[in-house]
Parts: sequence; C-alpha cells; structure tokens
Amino acid sequence: MKARFFLLLSAGALALASAASAAEPDGKALFAANCATCHGMDLGGYIAPALNRDSLQDRFNIDMLPAFIAGGVPNTLMPAWEGKLSPEELQAIASYVLETPKQSVTWSIEDIRRSLEVYVADEASLPAAPAYAIESIDDLMAVVARGRYSRDTSKVVFLNGATNDVVGEVAVDRAPHIVDFDPASDRWAYVKTDGGRLYKIDLYSMKAVRSVQVGYTGPSLAVSWDGRYVAAGSFVPNTAAILDAATLEPVKFLDLGGINPDGKEVEADSGSITATPYGPYIAFTLEQAGQVWIVDTSRPDLPVTKITNVGRHLHDSYLSPDGRYMFVAAYDDNKIAVIDFETKQKVRDIAAGCVPHTGSGAVYKTKAGRTLGVQTNFGSGKTCDKTVVTVFDVDSGEVVKQIPVTGGTESPAAHPAAPYFVVDIISGDDVDKVTLINKESLEVEKVLEVGGHAYFPEFTARGDFLYVSAGYDGDKLVIFRSDTLERVKEIPMESPAGIFSHIRPKVRTVGLAPQD
Repeated sequence: MKARFFLLLSAGALALASAASAAEPDGKALFAANCATCHGMDLGGYIAPALNRDSLQDRFNIDMLPAFIAGGVPNTLMPAWEGKLSPEELQAIASYVLETPKQSVTWSIEDIRRSLEVYVADEASLPAAPAYAIESIDDLMAVVARGRYSRDTSKVVFLNGATNDVVGEVAVDRAPHIVDFDPASDRWAYVKTDGGRLYKIDLYSMKAVRSVQVGYTGPSLAVSWDGRYVAAGSFVPNTAAILDAATLEPVKFLDLGGINPDGKEVEADSGSITATPYGPYIAFTLEQAGQVWIVDTSRPDLPVTKITNVGRHLHDSYLSPDGRYMFVAAYDDNKIAVIDFETKQKVRDIAAGCVPHTGSGAVYKTKAGRTLGVQTNFGSGKTCDKTVVTVFDVDSGEVVKQIPVTGGTESPAAHPAAPYFVVDIISGDDVDKVTLINKESLEVEKVLEVGGHAYFPEFTARGDFLYVSAGYDGDKLVIFRSDTLERVKEIPMESPAGIFSHIRPKVRTVGLAPQD
C-alpha cells in the first residue's frame, strides 16, 4: 500500500494534479505533485535548481519555459514531460514558478504525528523468518530506484547478494534516497525519500508496515544502535525529528540553526545524521550553521550537546572503526572535521581535496596493519581543480596520499576481500566508469566501464560481487564479479541510485570486517 500524497492540499487541488485535470489546471498543485521532490517544496531548489520568480527571471519567460519542461534535460534526473502532462498543465506550472517567489514552508511535530500511515496494524502477523530464499539475511542488498514520473516506479529493490536474484520490491511515495538497517534487529529497515517520507520496512515479508511525513526534502537518516529510535532530517523546513522506531511516533523535534563560523545566525539543513555504537548518541550535522549536535538517547529528555565552529557547509559523515570518532565533510573549507563522541568536541581537521564528500565513507586495514580512510571529493573548477581521492591515517589524521583521478568523486566502496577500493566519477568524461585504486600502492589499478552515469558502488556482504548503479541514460543495476571484474548481470531500473548492504551495521564502517 502506498502512502497518500503528503501535501496539505484540498481534494480539488489534488484532482487538478492528475492528467484528467480541469480546464484551468492549478500550477501550484501540479508543481507539488511532479516537481517539488527535486526542485524543493519552497521553490528554492534541492538536488535540482531553484525554480521561482527570482531565479528564473533572467533565464526564461512564459514563451520558453513550457517547451523546456516538456523536453526535459538529457543525462539528468529531469525527464521529458511531453506526453505525461498536457500543454495546459505545462503552461500552468511555468506560470506558477515564473510568478511566485521562494516560499516559506512549515511542518510541525503535530503535522508529523497526523501524517502517520499504518499498513500492518498487527506486526505479530508478519512471518517469523524471511519468506524468500536466502541463506543469510546479511546477504540482502537494497537498491533505491528513484523513478522519474510518478510513484509507480519509485521503489526499493532488494536482492540476494549471494545469488544476485531479486527477492522483493517495496513501493514508496516517490524518489527513495537512503536505506538504513536496524542494528538491533535483522528484520527492520527504514527508507527516507526525497519527498520527505520515512518508511518502516519489514525485511522478512518485504512490506512497508507504516510511514510518516517528516518534512519535504533531505536524505538524512539514522537508527540508534539499540534500535529504539530513528532520526530523520528535513531541508524544507530546516528541522529534524527523533521518532520511536517501532511506531514512528515523534518523540523529539529539532529546529535546526545557530551561529555559523562567520558569526551569522542562520537556519540549517541536516546534512547527515549518524548513530554510533560507542555510546547512546545520535549526531546531526548542521550544514549552514557549521555545527554538530549530539543527542543522548539514554536520558528521557534526549538532551542535545552543541559543538560549534566545526566547519563551513557541513554535509555527510561516517565513523571510525570503534565508533568513537565521526568524520564530517566540510565542503567550503576543503577539510574533514573529526568529532570525538567521548569528549563531545571537535579534535582535529584533516586536509581534503576540493569540496570533500564522504558518502557512506570507507575504511580499511593495510597488510602492515595501518587503518586508512578514503575521502572522495566533488572537485570544483571555479576555485580549485583538485579532483583527487584523499587517503588518510584514521588514527593520526595524517594525509597519506591524494590520488589524482579523472573527475570529481562521490561515493567510495571497499571490502576486506578486495585488493582495491572503488570510487565513482561524477564529473568529466568518465561518468560512465568507476575507478579501482590499489589499497597498498594507492595507485589507480583500473578504470571499469559501467555505462550510464555510474555511481554508488557497493560490495556484497561476502565480497564476491560489486554492485554499481547506472543512472540517467543507463537505467540499470550492473553487477560485476569482484575478482575477475566480469560483468555478470544487469537489472533494469528507473533511475537507480544508492546501494546499501544489510551487513553495514555489523561492519560499522564500509570496508571493514564484521565486528562484535
């Protein structure tokens, strides 16, 4: 069962959003139904550019924009809407965004509470073990298929990573972004969509059991290590919520913002949310405020410790092997900030390439026993052309090497059984490839052709296979043998993106062996 569309629109406005809309379509409702997931409910942009009166005035007029929307943008997530929306609907959307300034959008804890959808009221009726063939639940691989036009193709696809067979699919409202598994129970997963909806998934039956609307955009998500809480962030508005993981009832609501490193009071996105096994903590990175907030989940009031002046434009993060330290990307400072959960302070900075992006991070041990971290970097032609992969010593923070690659990079992958780690190339001429770098020599070993826009590599739990999404014009999941790099399977999907192995909570950080 799919969640009802979450916007607070009248039934008449929702009807206008369909292909069978009235003679005078409602541009606001059409934008909300078809465009807001990428362009922002506030018209202020998200993973796609802002679409509002001020951002468009020097670029488009009403004679140009409908045709642009109809044609889409090749090799991006922007589809061609011709044939999906009528000329009148395209005109209505164009008029709305050209005439409307960026909007102020709210979503309160009461809105979250009222948005709860329950699909399986009696969870005791769910199967006691996986209802499909799989030797170990840790072999499960989750791939988010964003879809393009509607909820009909937005889903999470689950595969048995030992056999590469699809074992289940769970449809979601629209554009799933991230999957996080419950560290305390093999059966639960949580999915956050770019539309702002959070789903609780039963992995044994492959069913969504309930969902809730936590905001409108933003991918951040984490499950506490004891499985009691799930935390999710919203970019529109700038809030985050901690919810009871069993019921999805909100138990704490956070308005995100504060004084940034330049002394200005700002609102902030939750760039990432990270839970740690080191203690009863969930950490929120506040992008524009340059702060990290640590919530203590062991105390009834869930108190917050705020660490300021962490860095400019904080985004994603990952853990050291023991979970004591968190490595946070600071885009505008070209560094990784290191947060200590023991002292609740920033303890060091690590130099990175231009616009560092950790993705899920990757850490591995060398043959000599050294623990190294892998740091991807978007790169930037405006202020820096340093498109490198940074490798650093996890214990000392020393930069071991910055490895030149052919473009910006986003997501690293590693596995103890593989002699190389993998990074995707997100800019330049090699976006259809991933790069394999030798763990010991730190030299590029191979550039592997994938097709489409290749990104989000992930090894299966056993390390036998490497999964890579081929998005945009690729629209498929590509599976390689990790030893021979033979292409063994392709599975069609509409806009595949992030890939998540069920073993992640057991390894704590991608690239390590399972830990006790």
